[in-house]
Amino acid sequence: MKKIIIVFTLILLMIGVAEISAQSKNGEFGKEKIEIGKLLDDFNVAAAKADFNAYFNFYAEESTFIGTDATEIWDKQAFMVWAKPYFDKKKTWNFTSLKRNIYFSRDGKLAWFDELLDTQMKICRGSGVVEKLNGQWKVKQYVLSVTVPNDVVDKVVVEKTPIEDLLIQKLKQ
Repeated sequence: MKKIIIVFTLILLMIGVAEISAQSKNGEFGKEKIEIGKLLDDFNVAAAKADFNAYFNFYAEESTFIGTDATEIWDKQAFMVWAKPYFDKKKTWNFTSLKRNIYFSRDGKLAWFDELLDTQMKICRGSGVVEKLNGQWKVKQYVLSVTVPNDVVDKVVVEKTPIEDLLIQKLKQ
């Protein structure tokens, strides 16, 4: 009987240590962090599968997508119009998260994230804001950026200067 009590106590102790370890790994908002991670993974899968409805259901009705080009900033409806031909032709994007950080407002109703993504453009950065609406996390803002290694940034600036000088002039007017 004594051995059974010791074994049972050890099992309970191990469960408790695993629980504490999981809580410390995920922090105060561990469950929400897992939910948001799944949302972002499913969001990327929906795009890769060219599932238009599933992809855009991840966005809040009032949301913004900011793309890699300086001219790409759309509300949800405009982004849907822009993206529809790509989804129809099954010529969408396939992003996989390499590393992700998720942070929360004190009340836990807003979260923001940044992640490095493996894409057809090599490493990109996805970042954004999600809000808990009617019990579900929704994307309020998504920003996609192309990363530029410091060793080649001067070459990239040379390439983009003629295009962006015109845009700078236009924006200053």
